Amino acid sequence: MSRPVAVFTDTEDLDPRPGVRLLVDAGFEVRVAGTRDPDVLAATARDADALIVGYARVDAALLDRLPRVRILATMSAGYDMVDVAEAHRRGLWVTNLPDVATEDVAVHALASALSLLRRLPQADAVVRSGGWNEHFAGQQFLPRRASELTFGLVGFGRIARTLAAIAAPVFGRVAAYDPHADAALWPAGVERHADLGALAASADLLSLHVPLTPGTHRLVDGALLERMRPGGFLVNVARGELVDAEALVAALDSGHLAGAALDVFPVEPPPAEDPLRHHPRIQLSPHSAFLSDTSRRGYVCRPAENIVAWHRTGRPLTPVVDPTAAGAPV
Repeated sequence: MSRPVAVFTDTEDLDPRPGVRLLVDAGFEVRVAGTRDPDVLAATARDADALIVGYARVDAALLDRLPRVRILATMSAGYDMVDVAEAHRRGLWVTNLPDVATEDVAVHALASALSLLRRLPQADAVVRSGGWNEHFAGQQFLPRRASELTFGLVGFGRIARTLAAIAAPVFGRVAAYDPHADAALWPAGVERHADLGALAASADLLSLHVPLTPGTHRLVDGALLERMRPGGFLVNVARGELVDAEALVAALDSGHLAGAALDVFPVEPPPAEDPLRHHPRIQLSPHSAFLSDTSRRGYVCRPAENIVAWHRTGRPLTPVVDPTAAGAPV
């Protein structure tokens, strides 16, 4: 009897070997395609039962070429790279990693926020260029005191709740907007806003923590940015397409916003000519908010564990599309 086949798509900077070992020990033949190219993926995974997905787009066209695939295990909390409606229609499992890097992303968002408020990149640049405090203090925007500010969270899932807990002792107020969040999970001390525009108008800093869906694409547009307080800040560690990049640059150029911290971009990596790469008040990181020595292993082992559990019991550990359930995907 032939062994079941599992294929890793693109692994980017992750080392797939710990996940490969878990799958091999469970009786799988494992291949690492190492690419997002649909033609290479179709050839490598033509007889695959399971696909472990990085950033590769898994749509109907690719699934047509993978007739044996029964489970798609993503290497992220987000799963927008998978056409979940199509997967559900075909009776496929889709899994994600809801908590592998929760702490890492929350800490990265807080560190980015504090770096913006204290203007650490600008301070670093002053010293490196031979200047000193008088040059730093004379800039347009001065550092701001966090205890006098409101930290606004767009979305209130696991990461945002963790961020709220560690940010609360630092900021004067923490407020959040999430129409889908369970009221029972809303902690005391975090103000709840029923309207996104109202949150933007009351916050000195907005941090984004929502998935990318048709409804959240360019959620942060010019109109929302205009509602933010003058001299405010934006942090995005979620998905680049949540923000209208042109509107963000315009808000920074006008001085309405004092700064932004971006870990994610509409195109990754951003092209050399992308204004986001060169704006002096945008703090950049290379989609690394999730990364730590601990999460690096979890991102390849947990998808493998999902597949092993599915193979042994018929059900993965953390499904987001359950083909045995009635109705639309979760």
